Amino acid sequence: MKKILSKNIIKNNLHIILLCLVLILGGASITAYNAFKKSQIQQVKKVLDNVYLLKSAKTIFDSLDPRFQNITYKVKSGENFDNILKKLSISNKERKVVIENLSKNKNLLKIYEGQKINFLIDRSSPSKIMEITFFMTKTNSLIVTRKENENIFDTKKIEKDLKKNIIYEESKIINSLYASAVKKNIPTGLIIDFARIYGFEIDFQRDIWKNDSFQILYESYMNDQSETLDYGNILFANLVLQGREYPLYYFSNNNFSDHYDERGQSIKKTLMKTPINGARLSSSFGMRKHPILGFNKMHRGTDFAAPLGTPIMASGDGKVVKASWCGGGGNCIKIKHNSTYSTVYAHLSKFARGIKKGVRVKQGSIIGFVGSTGMSTGPHLHYEVIKNGKKINSQTLKLPSGKTLKGDERKKFEITKININVLKSEVINKKG
Repeated sequence: MKKILSKNIIKNNLHIILLCLVLILGGASITAYNAFKKSQIQQVKKVLDNVYLLKSAKTIFDSLDPRFQNITYKVKSGENFDNILKKLSISNKERKVVIENLSKNKNLLKIYEGQKINFLIDRSSPSKIMEITFFMTKTNSLIVTRKENENIFDTKKIEKDLKKNIIYEESKIINSLYASAVKKNIPTGLIIDFARIYGFEIDFQRDIWKNDSFQILYESYMNDQSETLDYGNILFANLVLQGREYPLYYFSNNNFSDHYDERGQSIKKTLMKTPINGARLSSSFGMRKHPILGFNKMHRGTDFAAPLGTPIMASGDGKVVKASWCGGGGNCIKIKHNSTYSTVYAHLSKFARGIKKGVRVKQGSIIGFVGSTGMSTGPHLHYEVIKNGKKINSQTLKLPSGKTLKGDERKKFEITKININVLKSEVINKKG
């Protein structure tokens, strides 16, 4: 009877017994796994703590650093070739070797603002320049190559098989200059150049009306397959605003080039009227209700609303005296142009590459990008002009113009102007 009772108890509680066995086996398995895991971790730790292994790994990873480095440099105003070499982290001895070799061909050292130079550097100790490419024109380059294991360089001229075409386009401006130019398949970079040229005189938000128009004559470089690979100078530009024309001609003489009006007057001024293209004037200089603080306050600048990331230009040549956080102004840049004028650019999303305190910038160069940092309700540029320490209205400021051609330069310009007008007529007739 007892035997039967025991069997019934076991039978009735079989599921509990099985569950207990599973739990016991599970616990044992987890304990065994944890012990095994701990043992493996200790083994790995011992391997990682091995000094010889660490040294070997460092040697392997160090060897993965690229031995050769390509650097393309764009020549800035006032720079000479020696100044550029000093920025390449090479020894004085190596710099001297390069200069001595290049001095044999004086044309190589006659660099100009905006010219591109490419350096191929062997970074194995000590660093050596193996090759230098001077981009002389759109179709011609000079390559200076170091002989193997020597301090002697050979020079070779490379001519690209590109054909230069002269392109003429004109169009009415319906929505914006940019949109109208894009419809004509004008390269984006060229549209930016066009806007930059007129940025000294024209406010693209307020001065351009619907059905105004533009004309442009520019150089285009094509390969044998008639593919456009690059573009050159804008030879002629014209904006027709409310019936008034603003024609400009490209003129190059000796070591300078610029765009001039029909009287030989440079379009450039001390400061650009607006340092940003495609923006909307959102807040003028003067008293206003502050959008965040909520009370009336003097607004000592001009606000331009624009999409996040829109490039901002330096409105004049000068030296960056501040490129950092400015409290309510967020990321800001201050440029000192001369003893009279300074400008401030605030609420930037970020600074352009290389922009920092002490750097010199050229008029029209990109210094930063539109943002909404600091006390800002949306993406815009807050722009200030400071004259003799006092903030003034940038939109009503009258500034002196740039260079005026005189004497022989004026005579050469008049000839250039005639040639461009004839060329423009020929291209228009061919077009049809």
